[in-house]
Amino acid sequence: MAAVLTLLAGATVSAPEARAVAPGAAPGVRDVTAVLFQWRYDDVARECGAALGPAGYGYVQVSPPQEHIAGPQWWTSYQPVSYRIAGRLGDRSSFAHMVNACHRVGVKVVVDAVINHMSAGSGTGTGGTAYTKYGYPGTYGDDDFHRCRRPISDYTRRDDVQDCELVGLADLDTGSERVRDRLAAYLDDLLALGVDGFRIDAAKHVASGDLAAVKARLSKPDVYWKQETIYGAGEAVQPEEYLGTGDVQEFRYARELKRVLTQGRLAELRGFGEGRGWVPGGKASVFVDNWDTERDGSTLNRTMGRVYGLANVAMLALPYGAPDVHSGYAFSERDAGAPGDGFTYEHRRAETAGMVGFRNAVRGAGVGWWWDDGGDAVAFGRGAKGFVVINHGKGALSRTFATGLPAGEHCDVLSGRRVRVGRDGRLAVRVEADAALAVVVEPQPRPFTVSCGGGPRTP
Repeated sequence: MAAVLTLLAGATVSAPEARAVAPGAAPGVRDVTAVLFQWRYDDVARECGAALGPAGYGYVQVSPPQEHIAGPQWWTSYQPVSYRIAGRLGDRSSFAHMVNACHRVGVKVVVDAVINHMSAGSGTGTGGTAYTKYGYPGTYGDDDFHRCRRPISDYTRRDDVQDCELVGLADLDTGSERVRDRLAAYLDDLLALGVDGFRIDAAKHVASGDLAAVKARLSKPDVYWKQETIYGAGEAVQPEEYLGTGDVQEFRYARELKRVLTQGRLAELRGFGEGRGWVPGGKASVFVDNWDTERDGSTLNRTMGRVYGLANVAMLALPYGAPDVHSGYAFSERDAGAPGDGFTYEHRRAETAGMVGFRNAVRGAGVGWWWDDGGDAVAFGRGAKGFVVINHGKGALSRTFATGLPAGEHCDVLSGRRVRVGRDGRLAVRVEADAALAVVVEPQPRPFTVSCGGGPRTP
């Protein structure tokens, strides 16, 4: 039976000695995170029930909740002035409501935590706190910051990267017991509100031992913890240094995915993972793009239409790492903050939401039954649980594949159509250019977003 799918082109729809640190619990059976960048917490709460829970997302990642500098730009959220929940995305009440609402539908909450630095200037914060670059009443004073009071200039020097100022932001002395205690108190406050994990912003600018000391102070030192550790060839600080604390964000994955889909061959996806010299898959947080890379062009982004859709299909189909699905907003100017509307709902795209269900269905099964044409068409199975075909070629792909699947009718989660696997385990399909097919063996795990036989539906 032939199955055809045309992908959407981009629909908008205290100071004790540091204890040993647990590495951080893995995300679990549902390991896909929807990153709702700059979404208000009230809106995140609604989206958990309307889309994330039904689609099978395990986590939602939210933007920093602490009080920050005033201004319309998105990056103001990354310049803290106090640790009260008083940012433009919502107050303490709306934040707590969001956590509870998401938990009710089985979605855990990860907070983007800014603990490397404070602000770059002086003024009054979003919660009314007056501050100066090295003075934050009731939180920090001048002695709480590193003595290097200039921007980072040499990434081959560890002290420059970790003691000087990232783009001029006041750099906290995270080697100080007082600073460690204050940071741990902030994170513990969020844990008390029910938060399930943290994404540590600018982690490579904090010594790995300092992060371990902060995490060891937490009421839940084994909390899920992923760290922004941008790889740079020849740099003094490398992602592998942070594996003892938690997962690391593997930026090489996203960059290589862009190269494969725009300059290389899709066949290069074979063995995508540790074989490339990246961190172990069980410790990797991966993504197609994030709010920084979609702006600097180092990765694919939503404006690339079908190629971007295929990248998300590939990421969610392959077992390496725990995937983040970036979902932000349309912008025409790099610094533009989130609009009242204009969010792109990437996490709801048919191919992305369908593939979240696919990933949950095939979890634990390895890659097998690999086929490629040496170019831009690939197919592979995930044990006897699922089978994927991705066609990035210039024309339609018509072929019969050996799948390893049991005989019978199964569900293509991308189109909502049923496909038939013969008694010999073979599947005949036609997949259009820049399109894909992802078959799972029924019964499907719940929650699931596709009603096969009745066409696709979205949350």
